[in-house]
Amino acid sequence: MGSRRKARELALEVLYRYDLVSDKIEEIFLDIKKREDNSDIILFMQRISEKAIENIEYIDSIIENIAINWRLERMTYIDKNIIRLGIAEILFFEDIPIKVTINEYIEIAKKYSTDEAGKFVNGILDKVAKGAYNIKQ
Repeated sequence: MGSRRKARELALEVLYRYDLVSDKIEEIFLDIKKREDNSDIILFMQRISEKAIENIEYIDSIIENIAINWRLERMTYIDKNIIRLGIAEILFFEDIPIKVTINEYIEIAKKYSTDEAGKFVNGILDKVAKGAYNIKQ
Protein backbone atom coordinates (compact mmCIF):
# COMPACT_ATOMS: atom_id res chain seq x y z
CA MET A 1 0.00 0.00 0.00
CA GLY A 2 1.30 3.45 -0.92
CA SER A 3 1.93 6.09 1.70
CA ARG A 4 -0.83 8.37 0.40
CA ARG A 5 -3.36 5.52 0.52
CA LYS A 6 -2.32 4.80 4.10
CA ALA A 7 -2.68 8.52 4.93
CA ARG A 8 -6.16 8.59 3.39
CA GLU A 9 -7.20 5.52 5.40
CA LEU A 10 -5.90 7.12 8.59
CA ALA A 11 -7.77 10.33 7.69
CA LEU A 12 -10.90 8.20 7.41
CA GLU A 13 -10.24 6.96 10.95
CA VAL A 14 -9.86 10.57 12.11
CA LEU A 15 -13.16 11.70 10.59
CA TYR A 16 -14.96 8.56 11.71
CA ARG A 17 -13.88 9.05 15.32
CA TYR A 18 -14.52 12.80 15.15
CA ASP A 19 -18.01 12.23 13.73
CA LEU A 20 -19.17 9.16 15.66
CA VAL A 21 -17.44 9.44 19.04
CA SER A 22 -16.78 13.21 19.04
CA ASP A 23 -13.12 12.70 19.97
CA LYS A 24 -11.01 15.85 19.80
CA ILE A 25 -8.94 15.98 16.64
CA GLU A 26 -5.69 16.59 18.55
CA GLU A 27 -6.27 13.46 20.64
CA ILE A 28 -6.97 11.40 17.53
CA PHE A 29 -3.78 12.67 15.88
CA LEU A 30 -1.73 11.80 18.98
CA ASP A 31 -3.20 8.31 19.08
CA ILE A 32 -2.41 7.71 15.41
CA LYS A 33 1.13 9.08 15.80
CA LYS A 34 1.74 6.41 18.44
CA ARG A 35 1.02 3.75 15.81
CA GLU A 36 2.46 5.39 12.69
CA ASP A 37 5.99 6.73 12.53
CA ASN A 38 6.19 7.76 8.86
CA SER A 39 6.18 11.56 8.93
CA ASP A 40 4.98 11.87 5.30
CA ILE A 41 1.94 9.73 6.07
CA ILE A 42 1.19 11.69 9.24
CA LEU A 43 1.55 15.05 7.50
CA PHE A 44 -0.74 14.15 4.58
CA MET A 45 -3.29 12.53 6.93
CA GLN A 46 -3.38 15.69 9.06
CA ARG A 47 -3.70 18.00 6.05
CA ILE A 48 -6.66 16.10 4.59
CA SER A 49 -8.38 15.61 7.95
CA GLU A 50 -8.02 19.24 8.98
CA LYS A 51 -9.24 20.55 5.62
CA ALA A 52 -12.29 18.27 5.73
CA ILE A 53 -13.15 19.23 9.31
CA GLU A 54 -12.55 22.97 8.76
CA ASN A 55 -14.98 22.85 5.83
CA ILE A 56 -17.38 20.18 7.06
CA GLU A 57 -20.53 22.32 6.86
CA TYR A 58 -19.71 23.41 3.31
CA ILE A 59 -18.82 19.85 2.29
CA ASP A 60 -22.01 18.49 3.86
CA SER A 61 -24.09 21.07 1.98
CA ILE A 62 -22.49 19.86 -1.27
CA ILE A 63 -23.29 16.24 -0.39
CA GLU A 64 -26.91 17.11 0.41
CA ASN A 65 -27.20 19.04 -2.85
CA ILE A 66 -25.82 16.18 -4.94
CA ALA A 67 -27.07 13.07 -3.13
CA ILE A 68 -30.73 13.43 -4.01
CA ASN A 69 -32.93 11.19 -1.84
CA TRP A 70 -29.99 10.58 0.54
CA ARG A 71 -29.86 12.71 3.66
CA LEU A 72 -26.59 12.68 5.57
CA GLU A 73 -28.33 11.02 8.53
CA ARG A 74 -29.19 8.03 6.32
CA MET A 75 -25.62 7.48 5.14
CA THR A 76 -23.33 5.18 7.04
CA TYR A 77 -20.57 6.93 8.98
CA ILE A 78 -17.96 5.24 6.81
CA ASP A 79 -19.51 6.23 3.47
CA LYS A 80 -20.25 9.78 4.59
CA ASN A 81 -16.70 10.34 5.80
CA ILE A 82 -15.11 8.77 2.72
CA ILE A 83 -17.15 11.19 0.61
CA ARG A 84 -16.23 14.14 2.86
CA LEU A 85 -12.53 13.37 2.47
CA GLY A 86 -12.85 12.92 -1.28
CA ILE A 87 -14.64 16.24 -1.66
CA ALA A 88 -12.06 18.00 0.52
CA GLU A 89 -9.28 16.57 -1.61
CA ILE A 90 -10.98 17.52 -4.90
CA LEU A 91 -11.73 21.07 -3.78
CA PHE A 92 -8.63 21.97 -1.78
CA PHE A 93 -5.73 19.86 -3.08
CA GLU A 94 -5.23 21.07 -6.62
CA ASP A 95 -1.85 19.33 -6.87
CA ILE A 96 -3.55 15.91 -6.81
CA PRO A 97 -5.20 14.78 -10.06
CA ILE A 98 -8.95 14.46 -9.58
CA LYS A 99 -9.06 11.01 -11.22
CA VAL A 100 -6.48 9.78 -8.70
CA THR A 101 -8.53 11.16 -5.82
CA ILE A 102 -11.76 9.57 -7.04
CA ASN A 103 -10.11 6.19 -7.68
CA GLU A 104 -8.45 6.20 -4.26
CA TYR A 105 -11.70 6.85 -2.41
CA ILE A 106 -13.59 4.27 -4.49
CA GLU A 107 -11.00 1.67 -3.46
CA ILE A 108 -11.19 2.76 0.18
CA ALA A 109 -14.99 2.49 0.03
CA LYS A 110 -14.74 -1.04 -1.39
CA LYS A 111 -12.31 -1.99 1.38
CA TYR A 112 -14.17 -0.51 4.35
CA SER A 113 -17.81 -0.55 3.22
CA THR A 114 -19.88 -2.55 0.75
CA ASP A 115 -19.29 -3.23 -2.94
CA GLU A 116 -22.14 -0.83 -3.72
CA ALA A 117 -20.45 1.93 -1.72
CA GLY A 118 -17.78 2.24 -4.40
CA LYS A 119 -20.45 3.14 -6.97
CA PHE A 120 -22.11 5.57 -4.56
CA VAL A 121 -18.81 7.32 -3.76
CA ASN A 122 -17.91 7.42 -7.45
CA GLY A 123 -21.23 9.02 -8.37
CA ILE A 124 -20.98 11.80 -5.82
CA LEU A 125 -17.28 12.56 -6.30
CA ASP A 126 -17.69 12.58 -10.07
CA LYS A 127 -20.44 15.21 -9.79
CA VAL A 128 -18.27 17.30 -7.47
CA ALA A 129 -15.39 17.05 -9.93
CA LYS A 130 -17.68 18.30 -12.70
CA GLY A 131 -18.92 21.18 -10.50
CA ALA A 132 -22.47 19.85 -10.46
CA TYR A 133 -23.51 21.66 -7.29
CA ASN A 134 -24.70 25.19 -6.58
CA ILE A 135 -23.24 25.96 -3.17
CA LYS A 136 -21.24 29.08 -2.37
CA GLN A 137 -18.57 28.88 0.28
